[in-house]
Amino acid sequence: MNKLILVTGGTGYIGSHTVVELMNEGFDVIIIDNLSNSDKSVLDGIAEITGRRPYFEQFDICDNERLNNFLKVYKKLDGIIHFAAYKAVGESVGKPLMYYQNNLISLMNLLNGMIEYNVHNIVFSSSCTVYGEPDELPVTEKAPIKIANSPYGNTKQISEEIIKDTISVNPKLKAIALRYFNPIGAHPSAQIGELPLGIPDNLVPFITQTAIGIRNELKVFGDDYNTPDGTAIRDYINVVDLAKAHVVSVKRMLDDNCKSNFEFFNLGTGKGFSVLEVVNAFEKATGEKLKYKIVNRREGDAEAVYADTKFANKELGWKAKIGLEETLLSAWNWEKNIQNKK
Repeated sequence: MNKLILVTGGTGYIGSHTVVELMNEGFDVIIIDNLSNSDKSVLDGIAEITGRRPYFEQFDICDNERLNNFLKVYKKLDGIIHFAAYKAVGESVGKPLMYYQNNLISLMNLLNGMIEYNVHNIVFSSSCTVYGEPDELPVTEKAPIKIANSPYGNTKQISEEIIKDTISVNPKLKAIALRYFNPIGAHPSAQIGELPLGIPDNLVPFITQTAIGIRNELKVFGDDYNTPDGTAIRDYINVVDLAKAHVVSVKRMLDDNCKSNFEFFNLGTGKGFSVLEVVNAFEKATGEKLKYKIVNRREGDAEAVYADTKFANKELGWKAKIGLEETLLSAWNWEKNIQNKK
């Protein structure tokens, strides 16, 4: 019998790519998503790629009664990958309570359910924002957890603390927190990708929407950072590479290869690119010219963050493989596919 994995937020951007990689590796998958920031059509894309359709239930895991009813039925879960959370840094600055309520209650409901119904393994979708403004680059897992730059980042810090404290008194539980740097790109099939509702908060969908004419121009937030070209630097990782790290993490727990009951890893490429370098790479990869405008810095943004990935490479046996230009081209192909379907 195949192992059964619950993916919360599984129709979202990273969630959907992870579902594909899980199914490609022979796992059975159940998705819970409230579709607050995704679309049910993503299930069609997953089925197109894998030849199978994951089981799907639409509800909000902040609804504890509904979640418990679900877990009563699916008592044989082998593990959970928890993506379901609000994720926009800028929005979290303006709506902090919404972020704290959603991101923390959903996690606590899930952990309570795991204890009640004997689900022992969880992979948590964390973020490099837990490091705040790092003292040294690249960022290792030993870097101090500093004051978060945004409520979103703070919810990831608090969530990791909640998981660690819960596991300390529930020794049957195992958790791996994956601290993402900046996921970009789309599946090479162009069947799934980043599908923001409304105005994008992330750089690459804003680039592709500008290139295709949905947006008039790209806003570059700040050119006065202490970086070579003045724009902020991030570690941009292909979403398929990122998704594969989740599958590796699930297998690590199921094979009982964890070194401790709570582990955490940086997921990135180990190289930082500035916003303008990404713009130039997109133009080179696609042949499209981008119109952009420098505007003021965005509140909550760090100057430069990129990963030291040696620990994840060694412990997980995983490494990001897909380059920036190939990744940006996949995002462009996905954008064109979306518009062709309209």
